[in-house]
Amino acid sequence: MNKKNYLDKINDSNKPFVIYKKAKGFDLYTDFSKKIILNNRNIKEFLSIKFKFKKNYKNTDLLIGFFGYELLNNLIDIKLPKQKSINFPRGIFYKPESKISLKEDLIFQSNKTNKIDKNFKININQNSYTKIFNRFKKKIRSGETYQIKICTKYKNKSKIDPLDFFCRLAKSNLAPEAFMIKDRDYSIISCSPENLIDKKGSSISTKPIAGTLRKTKNINKTKALKFFRNNIKETKEHNMIVDMERNDLSRICVPGSVRLKKEKSVEEYKDLYHYVSLISGKLKKNMRNIDIIKAMMPGGSVIGCPKISTLNLLNNQEKENRNIYTGSFGFIKFNGDMRFNIIIRSILNYKNISEISVASGVVIDSNAKHEFNENFIKAKALIDLYK
Repeated sequence: MNKKNYLDKINDSNKPFVIYKKAKGFDLYTDFSKKIILNNRNIKEFLSIKFKFKKNYKNTDLLIGFFGYELLNNLIDIKLPKQKSINFPRGIFYKPESKISLKEDLIFQSNKTNKIDKNFKININQNSYTKIFNRFKKKIRSGETYQIKICTKYKNKSKIDPLDFFCRLAKSNLAPEAFMIKDRDYSIISCSPENLIDKKGSSISTKPIAGTLRKTKNINKTKALKFFRNNIKETKEHNMIVDMERNDLSRICVPGSVRLKKEKSVEEYKDLYHYVSLISGKLKKNMRNIDIIKAMMPGGSVIGCPKISTLNLLNNQEKENRNIYTGSFGFIKFNGDMRFNIIIRSILNYKNISEISVASGVVIDSNAKHEFNENFIKAKALIDLYK
C-alpha cells in the first residue's frame, strides 16, 4: 500500500489502530489479533505473562496499550473512594499483526465532518481551586506531603476525527511521547512529553519533567534555563521529583547503578518550556514486568512527593475519576523490553465527550493564581484543536 495514502485508507476502513512517536517519525500498529481489557481482577495476571523468547522475533511481537490511573493505584494497594465516573475501561492492550513506519510529516486530509463545540467547561473554577490549594498548603506545612498536584478537567461534547486532530497536533506541538489510539468506541490523542520507563535489556531509564514556563517572544531556551535555575519554587519542585524517581528506580536496580545522566535541561514546546532531567540504572536480576510497573507507576512527577501519602490525599480530594490521565501508555515487547510514557497533554474522546485533564504542582512557595493559570497553559495546545 502506498504510504502516502495509507492514513486515508486506514481511517476510512474504521479498523482500530495505534500511532506512537519514535525517534524519527511514527510507528502505526493495526490488524489486532487480541484486545485485552484490563481490570482490577486480571491486571496481575496480565503483568505476569511469560513470553517465549525468540531470537528472530517480529516487530509486531509486543502488546501495546495503556494503564489507567485507577488501575495503577489498585496495583499498589491504594483504593480510590467512590468518584464520578464515565465507566471508561481501566486499561486496554492490543496485539498487533501489522506495523508500518511513517515519516514525521503526517500527510492526511480528513473527509469526515467534525461536530465541535468550541467551548469547554472546567470542573474546578479559580475560587474552588484556591480553596483546594490552601487546604493542600496546610498539609504541606504539617508534613503530610511536600508537593502535590491539583488536577483540573476541561470538557465538551464533540464528535471528532481523532486522526485529523492528531496530525494537526503533530504539526503544531510535536512531543517525544506523542501517541493516538482510534478504536470503535473511543479515541485518545496525546502530545505527552514525558517518558517514564525505557527498558532495553537490563538497562532502564526515566525522564522526569518538573517545571513549566509560558513561552513568549522575549524568552528563548537560554533565558528559560536561567529562569528555572534562579526560581526557588521550580528548583525545589524539580529536585523533589528527581529524588523520588531515583528512589523508585533504586527499588528495582542494582545498588549504586542509579545515575543522574542529564540534569536540569530545557525542552521547548508550542506554548511552554519544560525543566527536564534523565536518570538511568541497571536492573537487578529476575526483575519481572510487574515489579517494574509497581515501582515506577503512577509517575511521581504528575502526583507529588512522597508518592503513597500524596496519592491518598489526592484521591480523597478529587470527585471525578482521572480515567487515562496520569496513567501510562506504551508497549511490552516479547523479548522483555518496554517503553512507557506518562499520559498527560491528552484528549480522551468517549461517547462523543472530550475530556482534557491537566495538573500543576503545589509546594510551600507556590501561588494559587499562578498554578491555576499554568493548568490552562498546559491544556491550550489541545483546546486550540477545537477552534
